[in-house]
Amino acid sequence: MRLRDFLEIDFSLFFAALLLTVFGILFIYSSGITPAGSISTEYSRQIVWAVAGFIAALVISVLNYRRIYDFSLYLYAGTIVLLIYTCFFGRLVNGARAWIGIGSFGIQPSEFAKISTILFLARHLDSTKHSRNVLNRFVIACVIVFIPMAIVLLQPDFGTSLVFIPILLVMTFISGISMRYIVFLGSCIALTGLMTVLPLWQKTILNNAYPVIMILTNFRFILVSMAALIPIGAIAFFGFSRYKKRYFYWICYGAVLLFSSLFASFVAHRVLKDYQIMRLIVFLDPNVDPRGSGWHIIQSMIAIGSGGFMGKGFLQGTQSHYRFLPQQSTDFIFSIFTEEWGFLGGLLVFALFLLICLRLIRLMRITSDTFGSYIATGLAAVFSFHFMINVGMAMGVMPITGIPLLFMSYGGSALISALIGIGLAMSIHVRRFQRW
Repeated sequence: MRLRDFLEIDFSLFFAALLLTVFGILFIYSSGITPAGSISTEYSRQIVWAVAGFIAALVISVLNYRRIYDFSLYLYAGTIVLLIYTCFFGRLVNGARAWIGIGSFGIQPSEFAKISTILFLARHLDSTKHSRNVLNRFVIACVIVFIPMAIVLLQPDFGTSLVFIPILLVMTFISGISMRYIVFLGSCIALTGLMTVLPLWQKTILNNAYPVIMILTNFRFILVSMAALIPIGAIAFFGFSRYKKRYFYWICYGAVLLFSSLFASFVAHRVLKDYQIMRLIVFLDPNVDPRGSGWHIIQSMIAIGSGGFMGKGFLQGTQSHYRFLPQQSTDFIFSIFTEEWGFLGGLLVFALFLLICLRLIRLMRITSDTFGSYIATGLAAVFSFHFMINVGMAMGVMPITGIPLLFMSYGGSALISALIGIGLAMSIHVRRFQRW
């Protein structure tokens, strides 16, 4: 890399990630302190991973990201193989086989699958940008994303699987795919979530069993409904093909939407555990299970509220030191941070993530290469989704899904994959005006 190229690196992006990582190490250290005075060694491992991650980011920023174009398929296929291997032979941690490794060393392949999926999807969207068959382009994009998503869901790691959804929706939208396909997918995901959560929600919160809702878990009802929707959709499709009437199109659209949602919700009820579905609804009323799934949200909100405007001071938090917060160095690192540094500290974290996302959006808009633009789009979707879900979870406005706060939560795989993303963004920024 020439000196001029080095000066073109987006240092605001780099230093925002660096500052968030330093904050993470400080509060992982704080979370490891107990009333007896012992300190966890998690922070020392996080320092090692942070150093490795920033070295990887700087190396990637020096390399030409366009060289990944031809290798993106192999990277994607390699992570798929790792995900499948993890499903069968991975370590069982917190009810999910999401880790592989030897001894104390382990990696979480699903974190790296996000990056490889973004790269391969960006290649597909770039190579088909002049295609007139928009539906085929969209279907292939869905297949690229749904394969790793489905494997991760089978581990089962529900939280990580959700991250693939914004990658698909945002990247296909930016690539110019028709809104009716994107709206269809978004509506299908929303209906699937509703049909999955409603039966347990009405039983635990409403304390009643309405037959209309309970039939959503009845195998015979679902089978009959799906069997009825097939000929309805087929007849409507034939009518639209023959007579070109718009109402035939919308009947077919609705039939396919309901069929897909019913099938997906049926699979979700079979794959997801009750405690995972319960986590999706306790944020509506944590007191329905105050010592179970609701405990996390209640204690997190207490920690954030007790921090006030300025916080209690570094290493002065009580919720973390007395172990009221579960998974405090991973899922609820933001709660510890705001308890000790208060509203102003939380505002600083908001500002740094906003800076990262705005720089990625700007990069997406100014780069002359569509492949690089799509990569920046996917990274912006991942960073913003992780932030909104994790911080929202800590504040009690989002369900508990186990999604870490990137750069700050304890974990080597999530940190290194996030910094690889930063390295890719810096590489794109250096070459943003080059023509390929």
